[in-house]
Amino acid sequence: MISSIKKSLQKTTQNLASLIGSKKDKCTKDELEEILIECDVSYDFIELLLEELPPYISYQILHKKLLEKLDLHSLKYVDFTHIKPLVTLIVGVNGAGKTTTIAKLAKRAQQEGKKVMLGAGDTFRAAAIEQLKLWGEKLQIPVISTQHGHDPSAVAFDSINAAKARGIDELYIDTAGRLHNHTNLNNELLKIVRVSQKALGDLPLRTYLVLDGTQGSQALNQARTFCQHIDFSGIIITKLDGTSKGGAIFSIINELKIPICFIGSGEGADDLNVFDIQSYIQTILDCIFTTHS
Repeated sequence: MISSIKKSLQKTTQNLASLIGSKKDKCTKDELEEILIECDVSYDFIELLLEELPPYISYQILHKKLLEKLDLHSLKYVDFTHIKPLVTLIVGVNGAGKTTTIAKLAKRAQQEGKKVMLGAGDTFRAAAIEQLKLWGEKLQIPVISTQHGHDPSAVAFDSINAAKARGIDELYIDTAGRLHNHTNLNNELLKIVRVSQKALGDLPLRTYLVLDGTQGSQALNQARTFCQHIDFSGIIITKLDGTSKGGAIFSIINELKIPICFIGSGEGADDLNVFDIQSYIQTILDCIFTTHS
């Protein structure tokens, strides 16, 4: 787990190493503030953290304070283990990597021995439908699709009914990329959610918000508005290996109180790792401090 987090945070840790120079036994508040700003932690969270820290901060003190401020017990976890079919709606802005993420999630489920299906609900872009079909062919997974420009809610409805009829374990439904402030597209998204819930009946709908890691704290601004409309089950951070803004994860967890479930670190179907907050914190702090004491 640590090695996968290290790989994903490589640019962030390299940037911190060049900033810090040599690791420290302890750092001052001013030094820590500069470090956290450099890796794109929001200033609101930095202030929250610094106000209760002593003048000289060790690994152990900072580790304890981070866990306290992140308040991991408040994260809203839902157990979807025994749901069949487990239907997951994938939401995010243009270019966040939703379609590739769906392929990665589908392959993970496949490797667990599950029957998987995909729904091409991004009918706004013909290229998105074709991209999902190509992944379906590559992974030998059926894809429910329609013509470019058709009603995406109908795709969601048909996909769920097909999943039920075929005994599918997990269904992943793509949605059109939309900016967080696109009113019409967000209303369309709410319709997709309503139609999906109607098709599922008593079964829950899992919803993942995909955020582009290269956006850093800007991704948090996008997420805030999305979260006003949808109660997300989890967050997936993509492209984390391509940015030095890995500290934004602290801000995302602190403000949204939604579990980060996976992080993406490449374009391949295997480049998706379960996110572990302890490994994440350790990787960041190991860049700053010489010891854990």
